[in-house]
Amino acid sequence: MNIVITGASSGVGYEAALQLTKNSAHTIVAVARSEDKLKQLSEAALIRNPDGVLFPFKFDIVHGEYDEELIPYLKKNLGNVDILVNNAGALVNKPFSELDQLDFVSMLQSNFLGHVKMIQNLLPLMETKGAHIVNIGSMGGFQGSIKFPGLAAYSASKAALHTLTECLALEFEKSNIKVNCLALGSAQTEMLEKAFPGYSSPVKASEMGKLVADFAVTGHKFFNGKILPVSVTAP
Repeated sequence: MNIVITGASSGVGYEAALQLTKNSAHTIVAVARSEDKLKQLSEAALIRNPDGVLFPFKFDIVHGEYDEELIPYLKKNLGNVDILVNNAGALVNKPFSELDQLDFVSMLQSNFLGHVKMIQNLLPLMETKGAHIVNIGSMGGFQGSIKFPGLAAYSASKAALHTLTECLALEFEKSNIKVNCLALGSAQTEMLEKAFPGYSSPVKASEMGKLVADFAVTGHKFFNGKILPVSVTAP
């Protein structure tokens, strides 16, 4: 399968990309803003599976030039796209009374609008039978879940991504493109430390990354338009 995964330079995205490279039948384009971290991912992937195929590509999904940079690269190295994993994201941890409009703009750009751009620009490459878009959401944006102080802007942006998932699953039915969202709970990552300083998750980033990778490859066979909570703790 031809797979594109964003936010692949650290945390769950990094681990999911590594997991996907274990299967030599996959060709992966790993997208992130950090060239150094992408190089580390590429080296780790080579050790994990010398026959695996992973292309690291430095790109900003919010401000990058799609027509001039990303799309030509994907056409050259993949041709078509079977799976898109929208994992990139950011987090602001600040009391609501201290948030300004730029904080909300930043969260919406990183956690929502960047993914909108990815989907819109990759759609012409996803006209393959059984293509799958996986949005990585959060329990913070999951309706009815426990919410936490300081994460209002972050959680609201993730909730927008959840609703987008449901809308696109319906809209893309005739194109046979499935769209699902994994609302992740805690995993031991840098982002978790930023959200909950000092908290230790019982879930390793590598474990969550494996779940994301496995779901990206097989989840569309069982689900469409679903927001699936993935959490054993709060947070």
